[in-house]
Amino acid sequence: QVQLVESGGGLVQPGEPLRLSCAASGIFVSINTISWYRQAPGKERELVAFIRSGGSTTYSDSVKGRFTISRDNARNTVSLQMNNMKPEDTAVYYCTAFIGGQRYWGQGTQVTVSS
Repeated sequence: QVQLVESGGGLVQPGEPLRLSCAASGIFVSINTISWYRQAPGKERELVAFIRSGGSTTYSDSVKGRFTISRDNARNTVSLQMNNMKPEDTAVYYCTAFIGGQRYWGQGTQVTVSS
């Protein structure tokens, strides 16, 4: 059974950093593409970043240069380091993987950027 559990969300001020973590069970993050999406109030869910099994990464233009996705194979986790955060980064952040023809989502973690 595939499970993805996000953690690390919270309230930060503009310019501050925050680190999210996605703990996976039932799959190995080292051999799967793991993605982070986010959904702001009243907006569609959007891709933030993903890391492929080979380790290469891709970012949306809105976070490129500020966010870094990485994984810890030993802990079977994928992290999203978010620096220089902006109010427009406020959203629920989700970890997701597409396994065996099915997309799995975590429950999401709320990130709020506000002074």
